[in-house]
Amino acid sequence: MLRLSATLWKDFLTHSLRSYQSVLSVLLGDGNSRRSGQYLDVLDYAASTTKRAFGRFSLSHRVILSSLTRMRVDDETRAPLLPVVKEHYTQRTMVAAKAGGYPNLPEIWSAEQIAAWKEVVDAVHAQGNYIILQLAGLGRTAMPMFLASKDPSFDVVEYVELFGVAAENAVLKAGFDGVEIHGANGYLIDQFLQSNSNQRNDAYGGSPEKRTKFALDIAERISRAIGEDRVGMRVSPWAKGHGLGMKDPKPTYSHRVRELKRRYPSFAYFHVVEPRVDENHFDKEPGADQSNDFIREIWAPKPFIAAGGYTRENGIVAAEKGDLIAYGRWYLANPDLPRRLKEDIPLNKYDRSTFYLAGDGKGYTDYPFAQEN
Repeated sequence: MLRLSATLWKDFLTHSLRSYQSVLSVLLGDGNSRRSGQYLDVLDYAASTTKRAFGRFSLSHRVILSSLTRMRVDDETRAPLLPVVKEHYTQRTMVAAKAGGYPNLPEIWSAEQIAAWKEVVDAVHAQGNYIILQLAGLGRTAMPMFLASKDPSFDVVEYVELFGVAAENAVLKAGFDGVEIHGANGYLIDQFLQSNSNQRNDAYGGSPEKRTKFALDIAERISRAIGEDRVGMRVSPWAKGHGLGMKDPKPTYSHRVRELKRRYPSFAYFHVVEPRVDENHFDKEPGADQSNDFIREIWAPKPFIAAGGYTRENGIVAAEKGDLIAYGRWYLANPDLPRRLKEDIPLNKYDRSTFYLAGDGKGYTDYPFAQEN
């Protein structure tokens, strides 16, 4: 159970740990679904006769289903709704009861939840693909009244342990191929990292080294449990949502990236949100000094996933840098997105009003495939 000190409660308001239903369904060239195969030469992760290491995985192209907030779970058990969630991932491809910060977020702590996730994972694997689960803590973005009805207590050390147990449940029990630590978008790990939200004066606050400690402790616990080559991390250095946004994020983020690379040489990947997407996931023009190239340079030559506002055209440009390209909104609306990118087929338009609907498959499994030639 989480235990929250009075100081931390005041500073961070509410905390929760959850699993997102959509995480990096990485498509493979030897799968047997319509979503598999070699796509768009410049988006191939390697030449058509060669596969490229991605942690312990071997990928055949650069098109990634991004991690997304999906809310198709049972209201009571917080297990993924079957068969709709299984259908969603086969088309495209919280760690405690109190961990959800608002209704309809998926979790992975109970036997029922793990069993339902295993059914989803098995269906994705049957298509010849990989699927990685993102683990996140909401922090002060949670709904206080909802969290209070569960258990608002918090303790840093225990929270790190809950991340580790969630990773074990995901990989060792449900069969996920790995996990992604969500350190982006103003959620809890991001709140610890940023100087304008972290006002602690202990081992977890103050200097960039101390503000990075929480994320590194979580990375260590998870890597020890499932192997560092099954672990990735997502960050958004330029995001300003939820009252965050350091004036100059480069020193702090540079330290985190260097430390992860130094401590975990087999760490699977880094997943970075581009500055051209705002906190509400609308496209915007980045500032002249806003670029993630400083992370690319530090992390190279290790796998780097770029997300945020990508189309076919700018995806090709990013792929030429060596990036993998994560698509969220466009992949949601186009279950056969890799084929559409390869053949330059017009994309289905997404319906933003359905992004966070709970319950059935509306806006989730009902987008059409392109007609076969």
